[in-house]
Amino acid sequence: AAQSLEEIGKTIEKCTKCNLAKGRTKSVPGEGNHNPSLLVVGEGPGRDEDRTGRPFVGQAGNYFETWMKAIKLSREGDFFITNIVKCRPPENRDPLNEEIEACLPYLERQIELLQPRVILCLGRVAAYSLLGLSESLTLLRGKKHNYHGIPVVITYHPAAVLRNLTLRAPVWEDLKKVTRLLSEG
Repeated sequence: AAQSLEEIGKTIEKCTKCNLAKGRTKSVPGEGNHNPSLLVVGEGPGRDEDRTGRPFVGQAGNYFETWMKAIKLSREGDFFITNIVKCRPPENRDPLNEEIEACLPYLERQIELLQPRVILCLGRVAAYSLLGLSESLTLLRGKKHNYHGIPVVITYHPAAVLRNLTLRAPVWEDLKKVTRLLSEG
């Protein structure tokens, strides 16, 4: 079933595969460049995202945009940004395994269509879900990972960094790694 990104978005808007659909205002399929060098994957939409239908638009999203500006990347020109689950989990809890399993095929199809050169996972849930890994984020960071041959960089979620500013230095290392991988591509 070869669907375009637009068709996937429309399917996600109507999706009822898991219980998250019952509580959503809007689903959040993702947005950005449709021929991106970088794909950014977060865990799930928060309150602002649920309200607007756009990924990473709240406080953590604004903070994330400063990371991208620091490495000279923009949503319009360089990357596509989405989440593991496309509807907001209640109280921003981690998505449950069955919610992730219901939603993951959408992301897998998006990756197939987008063909990014590098994937950046923001946070533990994104890394676990996409790569099937279960070590702590501290152990996963800085190691070489790939998804069907696409290099994957794992870093902390912007919301976690806002809560703990000591994580800024490791995130900067990870962002430099993204830049390095993109320049090799």
